[in-house]
Amino acid sequence: MMLRGLAIFGLVVGSLGVVGLAGQETGTKPETIAPPPGMVAPEPPKPAAYDARNDWAYLERFKEADLKLGAPSPGEDRVVFMGDSITQGWHLEASFPGKTYVNRGISGQTTPQMVLRFRQDVIRLKPKVVVILAGINDVAGNTGPMTLDQTEDNLASMAELAEASGIKVVLCSVLPAFDFPWRPGLAPALKVVALNEWIRAYAALHGHVYVDYYTPMKDERGGLPETLSKDGVHPLPAGYAVMAPLAEAGIQKALKAAP
Repeated sequence: MMLRGLAIFGLVVGSLGVVGLAGQETGTKPETIAPPPGMVAPEPPKPAAYDARNDWAYLERFKEADLKLGAPSPGEDRVVFMGDSITQGWHLEASFPGKTYVNRGISGQTTPQMVLRFRQDVIRLKPKVVVILAGINDVAGNTGPMTLDQTEDNLASMAELAEASGIKVVLCSVLPAFDFPWRPGLAPALKVVALNEWIRAYAALHGHVYVDYYTPMKDERGGLPETLSKDGVHPLPAGYAVMAPLAEAGIQKALKAAP
């Protein structure tokens, strides 16, 4: 009985070995087989339509524009404005005629989103200066609750990325805001003051240019007056008229320090 059992065991092991060897023999057949004559090969799947939910930082927004822009021409003082809707709504060609200033503002964005697209939308464009105006949507919680420390970390990250790439940094104060029409009751005024104090101190500590929009634009409540903004957050042309010379002075100061 023992010999018979060993013989059967040997046959089973031998069979498994043959199967195993056969399973390992790869590369002897083509990976793709042409369809039989008369049959049409299936069409490749079409690319899915753009879905913003899969592009949290909205890298697609300026992807093609960045590629078309190309490198600066010799002697060009290229400046990139990075920000949210306040930057997006700024008609730079009207405020700075004849200047090669590039607008890379996206409505609603928070600083973590800007950090993710900073290399694509700023560094790869090789500007001499970047003007950063960001943080008000962090206070509004557009992409979830955020502390001021988190906003400050993101602003510092953008400034560090720019500095490491030889780009001069202009850090702008957040504009005054007494309330948010899309998220009322958050009482942002004091948070804006605290954030601006940090931006000013950080810029001074690291040798960046600081542009103060807040002081000349605030009203007695610490918000934007109706003469400068219709909704208390986004500037009217009169508001941009206040901001433009301040931004230009900051840019010129940064350009003087550029290599």
